Amino acid sequence: MKARVFITLKSGVLDPQGKAIHHALEGLGFSGVNDVRAGKLIELDLADGTSDSDIEDMCRKLLANTVIENFRIERLENA
Repeated sequence: MKARVFITLKSGVLDPQGKAIHHALEGLGFSGVNDVRAGKLIELDLADGTSDSDIEDMCRKLLANTVIENFRIERLENA
């Protein structure tokens, strides 16, 4: 079984990587971008039967810093 964990900074948390990407896009002539927020995507290959609560525990204990980051879990069908 596979799952994806999307990790993003909470709103209000400064995102220097996003600012750098935004600046670079403007430098390349892409003027229609108002803001950029960078995040992480982690793909997990899990044993069958791994529960949602186990995946959430992984996120809270290691994968995401819940003080400044949000996470969203997506299970992949027939992966």
